Amino acid sequence: MKRILLILMACVMTSAGILTLRHSHVLTGGTAGLSLSLTYWFHSSFAIIFFLINIPFYVFSLIRMGIRFTLSTVFAVTALTLFTSADHWLPSASFSPLAAAICGGALIGLGLSLMFYHQASLGGANILALFLQKRYGWNPGTVNFLFDFAAVLAGIFSVGLLKGLCSLVSIAVTGLIVGFFKNKIKSSYSLKPVMLKNMTPGQSQEASS
Repeated sequence: MKRILLILMACVMTSAGILTLRHSHVLTGGTAGLSLSLTYWFHSSFAIIFFLINIPFYVFSLIRMGIRFTLSTVFAVTALTLFTSADHWLPSASFSPLAAAICGGALIGLGLSLMFYHQASLGGANILALFLQKRYGWNPGTVNFLFDFAAVLAGIFSVGLLKGLCSLVSIAVTGLIVGFFKNKIKSSYSLKPVMLKNMTPGQSQEASS
């Protein structure tokens, strides 16, 4: 129950960051950034596009990351979809693009770090970043930044050059924060095996049941 509540808290922080960027027409990376770009092009709901675009990544997650991680990711994506859809009932507000980039990027970075630590993600590049860290020890902040950079470049024409540059600031802030917590994130994936290794056979069997 505590893990679910913390994942929900992470989704709230990430949603706040995404809505901050959206109200200022600043992009972010990954599937969230791609979804934002598509909302500007097609004037569609972010929540619907974000949910649909993540469906193919669930298959990869199920194969490579396991059922527990996949279910947590589906839960997190669904929660974020619901939270961001509440934007229709929130009062309209706008920020300067640079301020929105810094604040929104920081909120997303903190939300993702908390989510990664509790073995969940928001799909897309998040799944790949965690898989590459788990398999090869790559920095998830750097991997996310590279994917985010590509997503921002793809959508920069929808917001213009100035806001596109602010979008790069946003993903840099997000990448730095996730990179800062990389060791804690990595430890969350190695904690369970270490605990089982130090248990007696009877305790091990009980823990795995």
